[in-house]
Amino acid sequence: MAQRRHWVERAEEIALLASPARIEIMDTLEALGGAVTVAELAAALGRPADGLYYHLRRLADGGLIEETLAADGRRYRTRTRPGRRLSLRYRPGRTTNARAVRRVAASIARVAQRDFARALADPASVVAGPRRELWAARGKGWVGPAELAEINRLLGRLSALLLAPRTPRKTKLVALSWVLAPLDAKPARRATPRRGRTHG
Repeated sequence: MAQRRHWVERAEEIALLASPARIEIMDTLEALGGAVTVAELAAALGRPADGLYYHLRRLADGGLIEETLAADGRRYRTRTRPGRRLSLRYRPGRTTNARAVRRVAASIARVAQRDFARALADPASVVAGPRRELWAARGKGWVGPAELAEINRLLGRLSALLLAPRTPRKTKLVALSWVLAPLDAKPARRATPRRGRTHG
């Protein structure tokens, strides 16, 4: 089943996510599902609530999240609905969209590095076996259309697993970051032999 997405394309909206703090807020709001208080969000992020208000205001003003007033205070949720993921629509080339997406990708890499470093410092992190939760790797290889389609299917499946609603048996919050990018595979250049020299 194709994953339902809510697309963001305007460069000014995408630029709001060029901040590691706002990326973490959006990811966590999606993971928590529904509307949450600042205190609930702060607890899930392991951050003080005071440091979140500025970012929540920017995201709300930019239309990426919704802010509502409830009996227990303000609540926040992504503008997507449960079961949908907020996704960036890329416009490659020399576009304002591409510049904004590039900045978001850099922020995602910073958040991933920070998550990994924190988990690596924890001796309780599971690093082997079927319940492994800490892993960094890079793969590089040749693919055709069928392999590329399978890679995208598997990445979509991984994304859907993380988007599934929280249940009592789901007690571990994890983050998964990846980059899939085509590479320009240039043949190795041969050294040009120098003329007039001989080897004895």
